[in-house]
Amino acid sequence: MGPVRHILVLGGTTEARLLAAALAALPGVRVTTSLAGRVAHPGALDGEVRTGGFGGAEGLAAWLREQRVDALVDATHPFAAAITANAARAAARTGRELVVLRRPGWQPSPGDRWRSVPSLEGAAELLPRLGRRVFLTTGRLGLAAFADLADLHFVVRSVEPPAPPLPARADVVLARGPFTVADERALMHRHRVDVLVTKDSGGTATAAKLTAARELGLPVVLVRRPPLPDGAQTVPDADGALRQLGLRRP
Repeated sequence: MGPVRHILVLGGTTEARLLAAALAALPGVRVTTSLAGRVAHPGALDGEVRTGGFGGAEGLAAWLREQRVDALVDATHPFAAAITANAARAAARTGRELVVLRRPGWQPSPGDRWRSVPSLEGAAELLPRLGRRVFLTTGRLGLAAFADLADLHFVVRSVEPPAPPLPARADVVLARGPFTVADERALMHRHRVDVLVTKDSGGTATAAKLTAARELGLPVVLVRRPPLPDGAQTVPDADGALRQLGLRRP
């Protein structure tokens, strides 16, 4: 048997979970998935799992060397810009291959009323001109951008309790996708939502809210993804990552 190839997956997404399962099933491959630890009860993962930060790019580079990692796959959330930047720097410093796995972003359909903004702050600036009852689905962090909008009412949905400060007038809904269009439409009716704010996370698990908003004729404020590091090799799914790593035929 030849040498074992060690792959580190920076995880926390469905794509990372699928990739870890595919890698763990291959002979001669050792896979370690690293989780940031922000979710209290992550699901089971194939292969080895570590939790917690590395201490920036230097710490990650040291870990890659110490653990004899051959390749690094950044399969974190599309908005985890700091982790992605650290992965790029660590890979460059150690000479390890880096593959960035990013699910495709959402694309508008006829009838959508999307307004694209570069940041949460940009979304907050735009909101007062679009509605008064906001369905906010940007995650548990970064809600401070909306905290000063005292005239608006927010329905804040996240997997875990959101980090303060929150808007003064806010109902918190704790839930984990996938969601159906019927579920999202019912929630919007129940809370009398007249505008939706979300990040361009992509994928199917939370896309139903966009369909519901279109059916109800609601405007959507869509926060664009942060740019990727220069020269990053991106793939859209686990199969693409395997091919990029030379572990599956093109």
